Amino acid sequence: MKTLLRRLSVILALSALATWLALGRNTGWTKTSVTTMKTDPVTTLEYPVTEKRFVPGIDLLGVSLAGAAALAGLSFLGRRSRTNPS
Repeated sequence: MKTLLRRLSVILALSALATWLALGRNTGWTKTSVTTMKTDPVTTLEYPVTEKRFVPGIDLLGVSLAGAAALAGLSFLGRRSRTNPS
C-alpha cells in the first residue's frame, strides 16, 4: 500500500507538471479565456478578440503538487512491521 501511494504521488506530480508545461506555462492565475489583438485589414485598426481557451496557472500546479505531497505523506502513516525476537 505504501509503494502504491508513493507511485501515485509521483505520477500525479509528473503529470501535473507536464500538463502545465504543455498547455502554456502560465505563471499567473488559471485562465479560461485569452484576449488577443487583431488588425482590421481595411481600416488597419486594432481590436481585441476573446477566445475560449484553458490555460492552467501556477495555482493549479501548486494544488496538484500539494495533493501529490499529501499522498506521499499518507504513505508514511500506518503500522510498522514488527519482527519478533526469538
